[in-house]
Amino acid sequence: MSIVAIDRKLWSGTASMVSATTLEGEIGIMPRHEPVLALLANSPVRIHCTDGDLITAAVHGGFFAVDSDNVSILAEAAELSSEIDVERARDALARARSAGTDHPEMVAAIARAETRLKVATGSVPD
Repeated sequence: MSIVAIDRKLWSGTASMVSATTLEGEIGIMPRHEPVLALLANSPVRIHCTDGDLITAAVHGGFFAVDSDNVSILAEAAELSSEIDVERARDALARARSAGTDHPEMVAAIARAETRLKVATGSVPD
């Protein structure tokens, strides 16, 4: 299992389950799953490691691939929960919301900030 963003490798290790949201909906992958290739939505990715740890990352677009008991997440951008600056994410969400949803880039900025906050805090402020 690995998570790779355009600019760096975020994490790799062994997992007993991986869940993410694709453009088709939420998907959960366990060992011996059939091959899958899907587009990722802006969403949290949860990795249940075989040692009992839970790794959570904010993933912003990219691909989710399963082949031969290996899961690869190739993201346009991604951050582990431990890397997210919560105040900065809240500020980014407030700025994007105040700019409105008339422009597609503002809708994308809102989705990115909401995903970062979901991963870092477990919720998104109203």
